[in-house]
Amino acid sequence: MVMLAAEPPVLTCTTVYSPAETLDLARTLGPLCRGAGDPTEAREPASVAGPPALWRTFRTPQGAATLRLRQAADGSIEARAWGDGAEWIIDGVPELLGAGDDWSDLDLSPSPFLRDAHRRMRGVRLPRTRLVFEAMVPAIFEQKVTVIEAHRAYRQLVRKHGEPAPGPAPAGLTVAPSPERWRLVPSWEWHRAGVDPRRSRTVLAAASVASGLDRTAALGRGGEHVSEKLRSVPGVGAWTAAETMQRAHGDPDTVSVGDFHLHDIVGWALAGKPVDDDGMLELLEPWRGHRQRIMRIILASGFRKPRFGPKMTIQDHRWH
Repeated sequence: MVMLAAEPPVLTCTTVYSPAETLDLARTLGPLCRGAGDPTEAREPASVAGPPALWRTFRTPQGAATLRLRQAADGSIEARAWGDGAEWIIDGVPELLGAGDDWSDLDLSPSPFLRDAHRRMRGVRLPRTRLVFEAMVPAIFEQKVTVIEAHRAYRQLVRKHGEPAPGPAPAGLTVAPSPERWRLVPSWEWHRAGVDPRRSRTVLAAASVASGLDRTAALGRGGEHVSEKLRSVPGVGAWTAAETMQRAHGDPDTVSVGDFHLHDIVGWALAGKPVDDDGMLELLEPWRGHRQRIMRIILASGFRKPRFGPKMTIQDHRWH
């Protein structure tokens, strides 16, 4: 009779975080989700057992982790994590949910639109995951292509090369591949997913220095000094660095210059007309130091620019 060794128990950690101010859990973590079907996130509907819950996976320095967050009626957040990285991610729950993101000196009086939008969504904060490589990879996928194309490719490769979420996670919840695993993805699978060689090379370049990228989280909440370090990766420019810092570092000011749509959204919201990147920066200049917070207000408010003008076409980089 063959005796099978028992699997080691999955590490479990819990905490209750009580934010000092109102917190909108879904909107605060919204920027981390990469579209419908993101395999690293799941939503649990409300039931007789309690309010709705949000599940996310993370690849921490200690290993994979699954995090479940549920907000009680009093605003407190019950957090439970599983996996080798459970303790690390639980320690970071306050910053993940916006602790240290200080909006107190943000003056919105010059803009009635911003003032009203912020009044209706005061619970929005900037998340800070501290996981720089993990935030950079999907940003690289989104370079110079449509969001639909980027999310589809990311979803396909994470499902294929990631690992099942530890703990009692919802079916299909997946931890994104480690840097080492990304480097083993065959070239033909990048093509099948619709990722062109330029972007796949950039992911591989980032994976080769992933630990160094993650160390930049200790340098604070972004800024030009961090951006310079991120842009030292071949293929990573100002836009990718900004998208990464907004999520991993909780950068309150860096703007994603070079985005296909963003400048027009800001222009229509703040000036009632489309503008280019220079025009966007000019409109945001009165709020320097808070420009990413202004962007979060605009985007989280649900504001949409008028539906006309050229649309970016979906490109197919796969072999036929």
